[in-house]
Amino acid sequence: MQGTLAIDLGSSSTVVAFQAPGEPARLLNIDPYSLDDPCVVPSLLWLSSADAPKPLLGRQVLEAGLAFAEGPELQRDFKRLIGAEPWAAGRNTDLPLSPEAAGELLLLQLWQALPADISPQRLVLTAPIDTYGGYRRWLLQLAQRLAVAEIALLDEPTAAAIGCGLPPGSTVLVIDLGGGTTDLSLVQLAGGEGRAAPIAQLLRLGGRLLDGSCQSLRTAKVLAKAGLAIGGRDIDRWIAAHLCPNEPLARSLLAQTEQLKCQLSQAPVARTLWCPPSRPPIDLQLDHDTLDAVLQRHGLISQLDALLESVLAQARAAGVAIDQIDAVLPVGGTSRLGAIQHWLMQRFDAVPVPVRSQRPIEAVALGALALTPGVQLRDVLSQGVSLRCWDRRSGQHHWHPLYVPGQSWPTEQPLELRLACSRDGQDAIELVLGEPADRQRGEVIFENGLPVLRNRAAGPPQVTPWPQQPPPLVVDPPGRQGEDRLLLRFGIDTDAQLCLEVQDLAHCDRPATVQRLGPVR
Repeated sequence: MQGTLAIDLGSSSTVVAFQAPGEPARLLNIDPYSLDDPCVVPSLLWLSSADAPKPLLGRQVLEAGLAFAEGPELQRDFKRLIGAEPWAAGRNTDLPLSPEAAGELLLLQLWQALPADISPQRLVLTAPIDTYGGYRRWLLQLAQRLAVAEIALLDEPTAAAIGCGLPPGSTVLVIDLGGGTTDLSLVQLAGGEGRAAPIAQLLRLGGRLLDGSCQSLRTAKVLAKAGLAIGGRDIDRWIAAHLCPNEPLARSLLAQTEQLKCQLSQAPVARTLWCPPSRPPIDLQLDHDTLDAVLQRHGLISQLDALLESVLAQARAAGVAIDQIDAVLPVGGTSRLGAIQHWLMQRFDAVPVPVRSQRPIEAVALGALALTPGVQLRDVLSQGVSLRCWDRRSGQHHWHPLYVPGQSWPTEQPLELRLACSRDGQDAIELVLGEPADRQRGEVIFENGLPVLRNRAAGPPQVTPWPQQPPPLVVDPPGRQGEDRLLLRFGIDTDAQLCLEVQDLAHCDRPATVQRLGPVR
């Protein structure tokens, strides 16, 4: 089965998703590396030396009881260091493999273990914004070892937001609660009115690397950020110290407390047996109230409050108030804990800012699929279309971009504009549409059916009116100067036709009229 494969390489877990053309996306179980619920691959490698022929990976490391080993044979948390500077904090030069080599080994092993009925034509991976450039360079080197024609890259906040159903241009607070770190990032997604929607950046097309192209990165813009070196594994240690205060934090005990924590994400009470060496088994039990008390005692909730206040203070300095945030996206397995969910509701329900916590594990991978050429986004515009508008202040017409080069189509959300009458007694409003001329700042070149964005020399914006314009929009009864009268909703359908839905604001009880205005390119 041909289609697109998305891999969200995470610090704690890696999600692999696949989508065939015209089919819904689904998470893949990569046997023998994946867990069952949730269907993820733990981002763990165990190897005795750098030249070990076949390391233990994912679930195998957990089953072997090696997930909490302290020796250099265990490789974990390498994702956050891929693409970072060599002197970045946390780099351990004593490990058998560098973070880049560990990430490459994990991805190659997953690629070789794909189900036999899966034959990906495209691969899309996601990267943190902070290390996007370095991550891209690493992936370009790795791409030469993967037998796939097209490879693309997308920043994680954009993928998570689109995977949760948010429109391009949204301002989103991403709360990433990983295994070793907690990060809060306020980001503004690419796209929005008059701007091209985000799309995965192509790195290889038809087997040819595009490292010399001028394709736009179009990553999300970071407005504010704060982080803390505390994550899910610290919670495991806190639980172990509470349940077994007189026991050393053995790796077998930590493996059981991690299991308790995961069970508690879906049940009111979790139980398991821990078997200490040469001693009878110990029954371990954990409920929500106990876990909440443990988190409070160790100050996690107060630390989250401090991180949130820091991000909101940075946002205010940038001119963004909390009520201007479109959504909060908690991602990562730790975000599923009841205490974290309760904290989110307490902090954001009163504002209100919606919390999109339905897909904390798979949102990034699903969003990556949605923004990859050839899957759901069938094409992009090479020229765009603009609407001529009257500027009362200058007393002149100007061109307002509706859709610009790089805009994906068919569009999922309508582009809304309100039109007012320019004089009293006006009984019709004229629509004049135009296409940006060749002196625009960018163009889209199609290679083997997929788009590659390239820059052109900048110049004054030039727009050529369409040779055939739509009929004027009737205003009945006539309108008054400066009064909003018509609500326009533009969109592009599956035939690349510009569509328009018109609602007369003076007659909201009447149905809107719909028409196709002409093709765009």
